[in-house]
Amino acid sequence: MAGTIKPRDAKELRQAVEWALNDGVTLDVRGQGSKLALGKPMRCDQVLDLSGLSGVVDYAPEELVVTLRAGTPLSEVEALLAQRNQMLAFEPPDLGPLLGLEAGQGTLVGAVMGNLAGSRRVSAGAARDHLLGFSGVNGRGEAFKSGGKVMKNVTGYDLSKLLAGSWGTLAVLDEVSIKVLPAPDQTRTLLLLGLADEAAVKVMCAALGSPHDVSGAAHVGDRTALRIEGVAPSVEARLRGLRDLLRASGAKMEELGTLESRAFWREVRDVAPLKADQDAIVWKISCPPTEGPGIVTRIKARRPAAETFYDWSGGLIWLALPTSADADHEIVRGALGSAGGHATLIRAAESVRASVPVFQPQPTALAALASRVKESFDPKRLFNPGRMT
Repeated sequence: MAGTIKPRDAKELRQAVEWALNDGVTLDVRGQGSKLALGKPMRCDQVLDLSGLSGVVDYAPEELVVTLRAGTPLSEVEALLAQRNQMLAFEPPDLGPLLGLEAGQGTLVGAVMGNLAGSRRVSAGAARDHLLGFSGVNGRGEAFKSGGKVMKNVTGYDLSKLLAGSWGTLAVLDEVSIKVLPAPDQTRTLLLLGLADEAAVKVMCAALGSPHDVSGAAHVGDRTALRIEGVAPSVEARLRGLRDLLRASGAKMEELGTLESRAFWREVRDVAPLKADQDAIVWKISCPPTEGPGIVTRIKARRPAAETFYDWSGGLIWLALPTSADADHEIVRGALGSAGGHATLIRAAESVRASVPVFQPQPTALAALASRVKESFDPKRLFNPGRMT
């Protein structure tokens, strides 16, 4: 059974990596361990536990920047920001309940390293777009920094974009600076009821292409939800404009107030509609929005029991399938066809994740480039070996 190394500061973190490098020890890098079941199963010599590197280093509300250590829980950061009526605009999801854990166990850095974002991604961008800077240690045992605490600070390579989505396979971070934004005074949701998938995607795309500043567009069950945020007079005016724009759809319309809206979008963010059946296999499919209904149709033609809902105006499909030995990965990825996009296996038994590609297989040229990047950062494959392969 693997032992655990728990550094208390940046110096001890570097010493731990140097020791692992010198002794050829592989490291299972984790913050709170809430996403351990996401990715290929790993067999590492030691656990590098970053939970001891916790706490907010600096928070400058007037500058819209928070700097924190890698093991700081996401819930702690969100509570701090709420005191100043600010937020993480990319809405990092809490996937703990989906993965069979209690809510509130993840870290902000874990969400960034997975490049995870909620419904506001369509208007505010992905997690990587909010990572201003960081410090950490690469697989050569070298401490390094990138970026800073302001947006216009990039010279040379933008390593923030590279590390976001690397799932801890390139470097171990000890500190990050994240851009934050003011939280909206009011949140309202326009619901259109009874639309089929294709019609719902058309409505969502029309809403996002309108001047009404829609910050979320999802289709869950028979409800197509469009989120409007801001100060009350602006929200009211934009809702009226959105109603007028979409009246031709013929759908019945309803509205959710601020509290109901926040609860609804939190459930969408955390994939709550699919968390009930813990035995079901869950896929995350990213695709061009207009291709989403066709992809779902092709999957359901082979697997009629599939459950789905759409986020990001149809560009994100959450898919639940009955348990199978191969997660139906050929059916799921085959359904993408020429539409493009990629499918990631989010939840499945360890034996399933060990036998099928969890992340979308890369084209040969891109895989070669990724291998060269890995060689540059972590030539001895110390960090989370095998998690993404």
